[in-house]
Amino acid sequence: MNKFKKIIFILFLILIILVSCYRIDSNVEQNISEKSSDNNQSTYKTDYSAVKTENYNGTDYAISRSPAGKYGGQIVASSIGEGPKTFNPWTSKDATSSEIGDLMYDSLLTTDPDTGEVIPKLAKELTVSQNQKVYTIKLRQGVKWSDGKEITADDVVFTWNEIILAGFGNTSLRDSVLIDGEYPKVKKLDKYTVEFTIKQPFAPFQRFVGTQIAPAHIFAPVVKKGKRFFDTYLGTTINPKDIVASGAFLLEEYVPAQRVILKRNPNYYAMDENKNLLPYIDKYVILIVGDLNNELLKFEAGELDVISVRGKDLPRFKEKEKKSNFKIYNLGPNTGTMFIAFNLNTRKDKDGKYYVKPIKQKWFNDLNFRTAIDYAIDRKAMVNNVANGAAQPLFTAESLSSIFLNENLASGHEKDLEYAKSLLHKSGFYLDKKGNLHDKEGNEVEFDLYTNAGQTEREACGVMIKEDLKDLGIKVNFKPIEFNSLVSKLMSTSDWDMILIGLTGSPLEPHSGKNVWYSKGHLHLFNMRFSTDNETALLPWEKELDEIIEQGALELDYDKRKIIYDKYQQIVYDQRPIIYLYSPLTITAVRNKIKNLHPTPLGGTMHNLDELYIDNNY
Repeated sequence: MNKFKKIIFILFLILIILVSCYRIDSNVEQNISEKSSDNNQSTYKTDYSAVKTENYNGTDYAISRSPAGKYGGQIVASSIGEGPKTFNPWTSKDATSSEIGDLMYDSLLTTDPDTGEVIPKLAKELTVSQNQKVYTIKLRQGVKWSDGKEITADDVVFTWNEIILAGFGNTSLRDSVLIDGEYPKVKKLDKYTVEFTIKQPFAPFQRFVGTQIAPAHIFAPVVKKGKRFFDTYLGTTINPKDIVASGAFLLEEYVPAQRVILKRNPNYYAMDENKNLLPYIDKYVILIVGDLNNELLKFEAGELDVISVRGKDLPRFKEKEKKSNFKIYNLGPNTGTMFIAFNLNTRKDKDGKYYVKPIKQKWFNDLNFRTAIDYAIDRKAMVNNVANGAAQPLFTAESLSSIFLNENLASGHEKDLEYAKSLLHKSGFYLDKKGNLHDKEGNEVEFDLYTNAGQTEREACGVMIKEDLKDLGIKVNFKPIEFNSLVSKLMSTSDWDMILIGLTGSPLEPHSGKNVWYSKGHLHLFNMRFSTDNETALLPWEKELDEIIEQGALELDYDKRKIIYDKYQQIVYDQRPIIYLYSPLTITAVRNKIKNLHPTPLGGTMHNLDELYIDNNY
């Protein structure tokens, strides 16, 4: 096992197995024992020395790990596309909405950006029973919502029982914590203590239990009005003053297609070593820039303080860095994945209409066809021409930064047109006199490839894929479309042939991808199943993936989990419902005036936004 990976995983296991020498308060231990029928309930307190807490005037403040800064100023970042779709983090399906939700609504736990450990946020401590079935969270006392009402166990229990487990909003988290057919049982022990009980030991649960918390006194009336109303609550037309949140920043203004302005929460529960309340900056501004080229122009004009640097622009940035007021940070391969996916859906909708035309169904469900397309794609050319060398070819469902990466598959294969053509020939495909590919029934092979408009890097990859497949005689209609329309095709109508898109991921926990690989998962893009489907028969390898997902989550030993997750990556590699392209390097340019930066591969460039401050002398 790679030494670095093993160190990270050992830290992760320390949290799960709880071999720390610190013990929990006897009162809580007694409560757990009394409320569980299991006899093996001794508990241990995890060592959270990396997160210091100090009670000041009745509030349990988190103490900053960065040097003391100074107040004032703003940081201006950017967002590609049309802007946020909602300010409700429990219904969010896009990156911009999720980012804003993360800033406004804090989670119980978070991930240490240096080590990958699970550490407290709204929670003050987490304990896990020795049998690893009971998780007990103690909240910070005195922490308040932005309307002044205290955050208590009632908010945690409400969020889990009435929103997440009741199936409101985005159900990905609920799907991920279904353990052997049962959801966690969540109950209040006292005003600041919540107990989670799961059916059996479940390796990923510690990361999932720390999710964002909603204010019960605000959301309870919303939930009573039903799921349809909940899905529209905190929409982009809401008055910012009506949003009650807990995060370091609060919404001040949203101008559609122009900007989002967040202001500092003056009552946030973090302070520096001098007892100055965080955050330091007055405002965090997200400019909605439309596309990557416009984003670049705004940075060069001084309108942005931070920007993700594309590979093709890196030489330009490196040259300007020498004489300009910014610094470039390279954090290695990113944790997400970029890929093309086939629509393998062979079912009919409630009206008896096929989601995908039967002719195309035959092509996409032919393994030789999918493999031929894989071997026709020139990943190295994409890395060199689109990413300017600042990327690595990707062949696996786990990102190159994952501690569960299947190293045997990581190097993949070279482009091989002759092999691709031989596979098509095996399935009866042939070329006409004009060089156009036909199936064995004489149908010319032509289909649509979609991506989201404005992502110029994906658009460039789409053009290259179109040309690569032209070498096989395949006609590809490349169609960049607005992001909302793309999401609708994926999540609602399944009206698409092939898609070029990316997903974020976790380098520490493969189970976070359950919603992609589980056959009924919310993001099972290549074969989405809807509640109105007439039949939902599984492909044999889909059934195998379902079983592997369950096995991997229930196994606590890293080496055994690694074998299980190696297998799932092998299945995806062999069956190719998704074809991975490359992993860009995470390269960011940040203005020198921003201080307390602590970029890490796990946390990113500005993970500690509440600790950052502005020094205008730079």
